[in-house]
Amino acid sequence: MIIKRGEAFRGAISDEITNAKDFLVKIEKYFEKSDKAKTSTLLKILISMKFKGKEKIREYIMEMSNIVSKLKALKLEMSEDLLVHLVLISLSVQFSQFQVSYNRQREKWSLNELISFCVQEEERLQQNKTENAHLANTSKERGIKRKNEAAKDKFLTQKKRTQTQSQVKK
Repeated sequence: MIIKRGEAFRGAISDEITNAKDFLVKIEKYFEKSDKAKTSTLLKILISMKFKGKEKIREYIMEMSNIVSKLKALKLEMSEDLLVHLVLISLSVQFSQFQVSYNRQREKWSLNELISFCVQEEERLQQNKTENAHLANTSKERGIKRKNEAAKDKFLTQKKRTQTQSQVKK
């Protein structure tokens, strides 16, 4: 009945189809996903990714690796070397010293080595950030103490003046 009426698929199904198997094959062709479109979308996502530091670097690299795996399933092979370079290119400015270090070396890193080194670098950057914040706070505290001491000295100086003036008047 569905095959004969074909109301849901006007113009899509010809009158020549009489059995369910042919009908389903014809419908399947209309709802087939385009691998090319999915590949383009995944490539666009992969190439435009930038590490912003909001998430951990390990998760970020694993997300990029996951996209490469999806592309591999769509029959688009990417070498591990290419992925390593894409990750390095997408890192933020904080990692520029790290990138220079990689470029100076003769040997290439595997993805696992890259993850390990990036995690170490992230921890080092985080530690420096914490130390800088601590130094900024202590220098700020010193500045406040100096202001307080200066105000106290000014107050004491004025108090001595008024005492001296009152003694002179007596």
